[in-house]
Amino acid sequence: MDLSELERDNTGRCRLNSPVPAVCRKEPCVLGVDEAGRGPVLGPMVYAICYCPLSRLADLEALKVADSKTLSESERDRLFAKMEEDRNFVGWALDVLSPNLISTSMLGRVKYNLNSLSHDTAAGLVQYALHQGVNVAQVFVDTVGLPETYQERLQQCFPNIEVTVKAKADALYPVVSAASICAKVARDQAVKNWQFVEKLQDLDIDYGSGYPNDPKTKAWLRKHVEPIFGFPQFVRFSWRTAQSILEKEAEVITWEDSPTEDEEGLGRITSYFSEGPRTRPRLSHRYFQERGLESVTTL
Repeated sequence: MDLSELERDNTGRCRLNSPVPAVCRKEPCVLGVDEAGRGPVLGPMVYAICYCPLSRLADLEALKVADSKTLSESERDRLFAKMEEDRNFVGWALDVLSPNLISTSMLGRVKYNLNSLSHDTAAGLVQYALHQGVNVAQVFVDTVGLPETYQERLQQCFPNIEVTVKAKADALYPVVSAASICAKVARDQAVKNWQFVEKLQDLDIDYGSGYPNDPKTKAWLRKHVEPIFGFPQFVRFSWRTAQSILEKEAEVITWEDSPTEDEEGLGRITSYFSEGPRTRPRLSHRYFQERGLESVTTL
């Protein structure tokens, strides 16, 4: 899987896809949706779709695809390579959501929680397949949150498509298993070849599983916390594990618009409009620019 586009810029969202097989534009298709990397405090979350004609579903099942969590890395790589060989009837697309995007979404002034981000990403990929000309007739989705609520939402978005949302769908429907494999292969490769934009001294790439309860992951976070700017963008700041380490290891920051203890009171509002020498606006630090952060000017 070619992730060179992600490696050039891993600060936002990256969409990758295979060519659409001609048969998938002509015949009714079944499409599966799954993700990889929802829980880790390190690395991106990857959403994937996989699709094929209903008439070739038995051929997809014959590949012996299974829930990616039950397969070894080598088995996932082998199955993905096999799907690539069968691209005359199998297609896929995925969205790689960077840790930076996840954190800024969840920590923004208007909160955008992980469930909503997941639902919108899944719907966006189904819509992308339709825009690419895939004749989608059925959609199967591994649930995030309540299956009934999620299914109703997707059914409203795609009223002409039969939508099924179930827990453990990646173990029940081969097309969802195939999407699970695509997502996991992409995430594993993204994590393994992550391009750190920060200049880190003594960078240790042995960060364990990346899950919050992994002692090796916690040790890596403590080792690479920066007292002012926090963690590299490889880390999801919005995870409680990262926040706890920041509270203990990082410096307490007083922002320029924070009131001080000896401040007697706010000045008159007209003082902000007084004439005076104009200065060029000061560019914010790269840290803030990359995360889309800016000073609050209105409340």
